[in-house]
Amino acid sequence: MDGFQLKRVDLSHINLVKPGSKNGYTIRDADLYRANLNNAHLFAIDFSGSSLMKANLSFSNLHCANLIGCNLLGVDISKCRLENIQWGDFSCQEVKAKEAFSEGEVALARDHCQEAEEIYRNIRKNCEKQGLFQTAGYFFHREMVVRRYQMPQYSFDRLVSKMVDAFCGYGEKPLNVVIFSMVLILFCAISYFFLGISGAHGMVEASLNSSFKDNVLAFGNCLYYSVVTFTTLGYGDFTPVGPSKIMAALEAFTGSFTMALFVVVFVKKMTR
Repeated sequence: MDGFQLKRVDLSHINLVKPGSKNGYTIRDADLYRANLNNAHLFAIDFSGSSLMKANLSFSNLHCANLIGCNLLGVDISKCRLENIQWGDFSCQEVKAKEAFSEGEVALARDHCQEAEEIYRNIRKNCEKQGLFQTAGYFFHREMVVRRYQMPQYSFDRLVSKMVDAFCGYGEKPLNVVIFSMVLILFCAISYFFLGISGAHGMVEASLNSSFKDNVLAFGNCLYYSVVTFTTLGYGDFTPVGPSKIMAALEAFTGSFTMALFVVVFVKKMTR
C-alpha cells in the first residue's frame, strides 16, 4: 500500500495486524491527511515517510510502529498505545527547517521550527501521560532546541538557551554536567600547575629543574587542590597565590553552581 492516497478516509477500527508475524503492513509514503484511524489495530505498521497530518489515531495501537520521516503535524494520538515506536531522530519539519536555514530562507525555516515544536510537544505530552518518560524527555529536548532556532541568531536569549543545552540538555542530560565538571577540574588543575599554589613545604608548580616524578606529584597536588576548590571544601593545606587566586575564585563559584545544577537535573530525571 506504499504511496496510497487516503485523504479523509474512514478506517476506524480497522485491523492491520499480520497474525503470527513480527512485521506489520507497509503504508510508506502515503497521504493520510485527516484520515480516521480511531481504535485501529496498527501493531508494527510501517508508516515511514507518510503524511499523517491531522489524522485521528486516538485509541489506536501503534506499538512497534515505524513513524520515521512522517508528517505528524496536528495528529491526534490521545489514548494511543505508543510503546517502542520508531520516531526517528528528527521530525521532517525540523529537517526542512535546517535545509531552509542553510539556503538562507530564515522566515520559512522558523515556520518549520514552529511546526516541529508543536509536534514534539504533542508527542511529549502523550508520552508523559503513559509513563514513557525517557521518550518524553527526548522530545522535550527537541522541543526546546527548535524553540531556540526561532530566536534571533545572535540574541542574548539564544546564547543563554544554547548554554543551558550544552550544560545539561535542558535538564534531560545530567551526564553533561558531570563531563563539564571533570573538564573544568582538569583545566583548573593544569592552570594551578603552571601558575603555582602554596603548600606547607613551599610552592607547588611545574619546574624544569625538578624530576619527572616530582612534577607528577606536583600535578597530583594541583589536581587535588582543584577538586577541593570545585567542591568548596577548602581544607587549607594549599592556598592560591598571585594569579591562582582569580582562578580559584572562579572555580569555587562555578563549582557551587554546577553541583546545584546537577542535583536539580538528577532529581528531575529520577523522580519522574
